[in-house]
This record gives sequence, C-alpha cells and structure tokens, in this order.
Amino acid sequence: MKQFTIPFTYRSSLINAIKEKRRKEDKMKKDFTPTLLNFGSLQIILARHFGFCYGVENAIEIAFKTIDENPDKRIFLLSEMIHNPAVNKDLQNRGIAFLQDTSGKTIVPFETLNKNDVVIIPAFGTTIEIETKLRNIGIAIEKYNTTCPFVEKVWNRSEQIAKKGYSVILHGKPTHEETRATFSHAASTTPTLIINDMKDAIILASFITGESNLADFYSTFEGKHSIGFNVEKDLNRIGVVNQTTMLASDTQAISDFLKKVIIEKYQLSEQETHERFADTRDTLCYATNDNQSAVYGLLEEEADIALVVGGYNSSNTSHLVELCEQKLPTYFIDNEARIISKEEIDHFDFHHKTEIKTSSFIPNKNPVKILMTSGASCPDAIVENVIKKLTSYFITTEEYQRVVSTIIKEGL
Repeated sequence: MKQFTIPFTYRSSLINAIKEKRRKEDKMKKDFTPTLLNFGSLQIILARHFGFCYGVENAIEIAFKTIDENPDKRIFLLSEMIHNPAVNKDLQNRGIAFLQDTSGKTIVPFETLNKNDVVIIPAFGTTIEIETKLRNIGIAIEKYNTTCPFVEKVWNRSEQIAKKGYSVILHGKPTHEETRATFSHAASTTPTLIINDMKDAIILASFITGESNLADFYSTFEGKHSIGFNVEKDLNRIGVVNQTTMLASDTQAISDFLKKVIIEKYQLSEQETHERFADTRDTLCYATNDNQSAVYGLLEEEADIALVVGGYNSSNTSHLVELCEQKLPTYFIDNEARIISKEEIDHFDFHHKTEIKTSSFIPNKNPVKILMTSGASCPDAIVENVIKKLTSYFITTEEYQRVVSTIIKEGL
C-alpha cells in the first residue's frame, strides 16, 4: 500500500512498531486478536487495527502539500478535513480557513472567493451543487480534491445500478458530509432515498408493500428523498449502498431485510431477485471493516473497561464505541487531557451528544485491564499519549520508557 508523507507529530514510534510487527506476522490481515501491552499492574489490550486509514492519510498529505505549494494564496477547506479536532486545528494554525461547518452552514461566503483562491475538497467529498458553484467561480477543485477513493467507489456503484434502472437506498446519517455528498451524486442519476437505520427501513418497507398510505411517504421522509421521487414506481426496483463508515452489520441487516420484502411482495425466486433488487455487495471501506472486525476480536478478551479515542463527530469512531458498550463500561475521549486523574475522566456520550464526567472509572484491582482502539481519523500519537497518561498512574516514567524501548527495539 502507498506510503504517505504526513506530519511526524501525528506518528508514534511505539504504535508504528506494534503495527509493523503485526503486519509482518499477518500479511493477509486474517488475525483479529489484539495486542497486549503489559505494564505489570496495568495491562492495555490494543485492537489489531485502529487509527489512520488510506483515505485520511491521503487527505492529510494533500492538505499539507497544498499549504507548502501555495504560500502566497488564500487556502480554504470546504469543511473539516476529517473528523479529528487536532488535525483540523493544525490546518487552521497553518492559515487554512473553513468555508462551512460540518452541517453545511456557511462560515465564509462563497461570494467572497475568487479564481485565484485554493479550495480543498475534504475526504468526505462534496455535493455536485457545490462542485458546480466552485467551478463557476473559476476554482480548479480537481487539483486539490482529497475525496476518499472508497467514497468514490460508492458513487460509482450507485451510478452503475442507476444505469440499470434501480433506485438507490442510501444507508447513512442524513446530516453527515459524506451522506450529503453521496446523496447528491446518486440523485443526479436516479431516484434516491436516505434511511438512517433499521427503524427507517421498516417504515420504508410499509410503503413498498402498500401497508402505509403512499401519500404519507413524502412527509415521513421529508428532506431525505430526491426531487421528483415517485413513491408509486421508484420503490419497485432498488439497491442499497451506504455511508462508508456505518456499522457493517447494520447495513447488511437493512439490505437483507429490504431484499426479503421485495422477494415476498413480487413472489420472486432466488434467480429472479436481481430483477427487483440490485446486488451492490458491501460498500464499506476496508478500514471500517478492519477496525470493526478488530473490535469484535478485542471484545473476546477479558477486561475491566474500554477506551475509544477519536473525534466526537467521527461516525466510524462512534460505531466502535457502540460495539464496545455492548460488553464493557466504555469511555469515548478525543485526547489524553480528558483523563483528569486515576479517579476521574471527561468523556463523550455520543447518544445524547453531551460531555460527561465519571468518577472512579479505573477499578481498584491488580492488574487493571483496559481495552483500547481508535477511529480512522485519530493520529497514532494521540493513542500513545493516552497510553502514557494511563501508565503514569501505575508505573514511573523510567519504567514506561524501558518497556516502550524494548517493544520498539525487539518487538512485543
């Protein structure tokens, strides 16, 4: 896989040594067992896969290269580069300004841009409407487009099934930048509808079968369907694609459910199913799959708590939290500063979108076992900082450095 040039401050010699050793031992990435970091009275169990993915490193490399190549130009990011506050802050400190926030609300009016400005498209991609607006100003967006290739893969899959007459059902979070971008691209070629979860899928099924009044479709899915969507004919042939960072199991369950609904409505044999339901296969990116599979492997280990590190508005990270919560007390933090002491932690409740403080989060036992992973937009350096902060409550700095040096030099 391509090696990217990203700021060294995002790298970690410890994490790099661990990942490189696992990579050499498991080149086919079939082993999802975690890695044990044994600090004696504290044991940290790291997921097999975590941290920066191809799309994120690609976006970061392009962004910092753009800054270096355009010292005399105004440089803008359409919105957050990725969902990590440390990376976005670094870019802002280098002079980059955001045109929009993550919800699409304008920060810098497009009318103030000119053809000499540089605008970087983030890893999530953007809508056709915004692409057109920037081109009309004279801005060459292709040169600084960091759209993840796995997001573009979903766009291509949508276009392929659109050409065969299928409508697109997009499993994603309606307000997420990637979902808005994918919706725009899919809707430009075929009727398109966004559903957020299985609850939405069940409601959609009632319109497919005719159990619900078809006229109610437009209010039920207001703002989530393409212009001109015809509920009487556009749900007759469908295919399911997704926001690349959704839970794989959720997307698969939704796809299987809607396929079953279509088969039963039209009394189709297995061979006839493709006439009404497109075979889109899974459109999750490799990193999302690997990180989620690694968490399943992680959760097979006995532990006391789980820590998930990443941006609070990161979709893929929130799903890792969701998986860990099923088994253990789980704390979602974006950096080591959230760990106030051995007794107290500030963490994020993504269900209610609030920060909360918890006392006595580390159990009083020996050894303490903590599962740990991070999202695809989280720098490895932050993961190491969290590990260092945790170990500071159990061992001396000298002991920590000795263990880390041994890992880097000799392997685990």
